[in-house]
Amino acid sequence: MSRTITIDPVTRIEGHAKITIYLDNDGQVEDARFHVTEFRGFEKFCEGRSFWEMPGITARICGICPVSHLLASSKAGDAILGVRIPPTAEKLRRLMNWGQLVQSHALSFFHLSAPDLLLGMESDPAQRNIAGLIAKYPDIARNGIRLRRFGQEIIRILGGQSVHPAWTVPGGVREPLSNDHRNQIKRMLPEAFDIIGLALDLFKEAAEDLQEEAQVYGNFPSLYMGLVTPDGGLEHYDGVLRVVDSGGKVLEAGFPPERYRDIIGEAVEPWSYLKFPYYKPYAYGGPSYYKMGMYRVGPLARVNICDRAGTPKADEELRAFRQLSPKDKPVASSFYYHYARLIEILFSLEKIAETVEDPTITNARVRSHADVNQLVGVGVSEAPRGTLFHEYHVNEDGILQKVNLIIATGQNNLAMNRTVQQIARQYIRNGEITEGVLNRIEHGIRTYDPCLSCSTHAVGQMPMHVTVIAADGTVVSERTRG
Repeated sequence: MSRTITIDPVTRIEGHAKITIYLDNDGQVEDARFHVTEFRGFEKFCEGRSFWEMPGITARICGICPVSHLLASSKAGDAILGVRIPPTAEKLRRLMNWGQLVQSHALSFFHLSAPDLLLGMESDPAQRNIAGLIAKYPDIARNGIRLRRFGQEIIRILGGQSVHPAWTVPGGVREPLSNDHRNQIKRMLPEAFDIIGLALDLFKEAAEDLQEEAQVYGNFPSLYMGLVTPDGGLEHYDGVLRVVDSGGKVLEAGFPPERYRDIIGEAVEPWSYLKFPYYKPYAYGGPSYYKMGMYRVGPLARVNICDRAGTPKADEELRAFRQLSPKDKPVASSFYYHYARLIEILFSLEKIAETVEDPTITNARVRSHADVNQLVGVGVSEAPRGTLFHEYHVNEDGILQKVNLIIATGQNNLAMNRTVQQIARQYIRNGEITEGVLNRIEHGIRTYDPCLSCSTHAVGQMPMHVTVIAADGTVVSERTRG
């Protein structure tokens, strides 16, 4: 008799979703699906608005990574204007983006994932959260808060506020950086470097005790995609698209980001509001088959596809990271998204330190002025969770006729579904779902740090409802927590 197990909601992610696990007649896992149950409709309700408004509007998609949408939207606006922004404006945009990477990755590692890594996958769910982490490891929790604060403070210094700053605009940025604010950033850097060093040691120690999880948390072949510099370095703001396969072969070496539609297709499934992007030259096999059109984006992908980071400390850590995979192949396990995030924080801190020493960083010319010169604009940047695409079609007056957004989390959708299936097959036997099994399945999703909206479930006893349903629709058993 086949049965269905539903996990609803999935906790400690940014948004709302549920997981359904299908068992065969022998009680073994046959398939698994990660459902995104939210619908927000930004693409549609932006039609009819001016493209000048889009950075401020699309930043409201997320309260955790609004800077990503500000940058991608502003870059699409740059393309519609047909301008090159002033060099100082580009440096300031990059500075804000590195600040965002620090604050978002620190939140993911310390707040959302460290309770599992440090307190244990089997620990009491009422304590396995940031409050429990503070109680047992107050110094670690405090460091996470302070590191995140560093990134938020950079965003606030540049944009006037740490959430939804209306600062990047088509043509550049609104305000330059003052010398006093530059010095303020410099004073905060030493502590941030100390904390990321401790965090890297912390992860490596925890990973030694979680090798079983590392082998089954999204450990499968896939493609990897992201931006790199023209010479193959780690990139988050500009550059070219690179696609690499599971053996390390480069499929797309330097693809123009504005032509992303030539290599990225978008499929839909009736049971999720989240699209299923896939690599067009390969077939879309559907979430139950996971053909090789599946690709991953985000920190793991970015450190897999680049030839080098381009900063001394991050390059040293990247060499250690690559020892996890033999024969120069990409690191396949999604468990190591955690490690990749920490490497990107280290890289961001080094780039921030380098940039604030640039004598041109306080120049006053930070905006280019023009009107509509192109009717289509594509803006691409690397959000904390992966490559973000904004495509705008406007009329001669700059009024949006069509909008397409491809969000990083969506591009990991096939991989997240595959990860849930892999973990469920490893740990579920005869339909028995323990608290540890539930949390391992959820943590497999947390490795991707999915951003489904602006909200997250992170404090207190997490709600969970699991139902086992027989083929005839009768409820075999239920499990509820919270």
